[in-house]
Amino acid sequence: MNDSLPTAEALRTALAGLLDGLPPKQAAQAVERLIANYRGTTPTGTPLLRDRSDVAAYAAYRMPATFEAVRAALDAFRAAVPGWAPARHTDIGGGTGAATWAVAGAWDDGPHGAEGTGTRSTTVLDWAEPALVLGRELAARSGSSALRAADWQRSRIGPGLTLESTDLVTVSYVLGELTEAGRTAVVDAAAEAAQAVVVVEPGTPDGYLRIMAARDRLTAAGLRTAAPCPHSDACPIERGTDWCHFSARVSRSSLHRQVKGGSLAYEDEKFSYVAAFRGEVATVPARVVRRPQIRKGLVQLELCRETGGLARETVSKRHGDLYRAARDTAWGDAWPPPPDRA
Repeated sequence: MNDSLPTAEALRTALAGLLDGLPPKQAAQAVERLIANYRGTTPTGTPLLRDRSDVAAYAAYRMPATFEAVRAALDAFRAAVPGWAPARHTDIGGGTGAATWAVAGAWDDGPHGAEGTGTRSTTVLDWAEPALVLGRELAARSGSSALRAADWQRSRIGPGLTLESTDLVTVSYVLGELTEAGRTAVVDAAAEAAQAVVVVEPGTPDGYLRIMAARDRLTAAGLRTAAPCPHSDACPIERGTDWCHFSARVSRSSLHRQVKGGSLAYEDEKFSYVAAFRGEVATVPARVVRRPQIRKGLVQLELCRETGGLARETVSKRHGDLYRAARDTAWGDAWPPPPDRA
């Protein structure tokens, strides 16, 4: 990967430069209100980001975590469709552009394995003009020509949404803001317009249910589940009893700690996602769906299998190389590991 492409550190640097001088008290108050809204269960039907202070607080509070969650989902998706890359990307409800940064970081500006050459075409749609303005300013500070050339468009996200044909659609942390009709319209529009769709939501029971509803619609529209599920059949988790989610480690800058509170240098972002593709996918035998439990001489893995069921696998020292691989396996990884890791 080109070192100039967006990384988490590059995003933090761009945020720090753009938000320098943000009044801490004002930022903290805006963050508290945003947290209350994002944790709520009632869709607003209106943008949550109202003005520049809201957008600045949101960017400092949420962009690093959203970037890491989307990037983790994209990494799993890329493993399932090796050699494919989007020449056109549309980010629905993209706000200040965290998912767009993640896509730019995941693929070179010249898409490998996709038709055509040159800079990827990127369109960010959002209904909050202040978010688009700040997103454009952040993109201008990036090292990615695709980000700098992105088209930031104001658009109502919900019923009536229409999209031009594209290769990849991302929808991250958006569905929870919409009514059920709005969620259906967005997912259906994405499925109709794109070859690949990646949807990310908070790793909560409600977020998981929204992901499952999106997955059902994407599958019904003819796309195959590329990740995290190792199959496109019904989820084996009985809804209401548990939920499928994953975790991404987020380094916290001094700015992030300032607006969010706390002293730790990191936090873990819990998220649920589905990545779907209109074409062949390289499914994995199983996916680790809980944090591996490492005990003396053994590792316990909770797995969702290609055959459609959940299972627990215990790998002990007597398994040799497989045991060593299990100790290095993370929540969300494929199992068994690829040959180059085994």
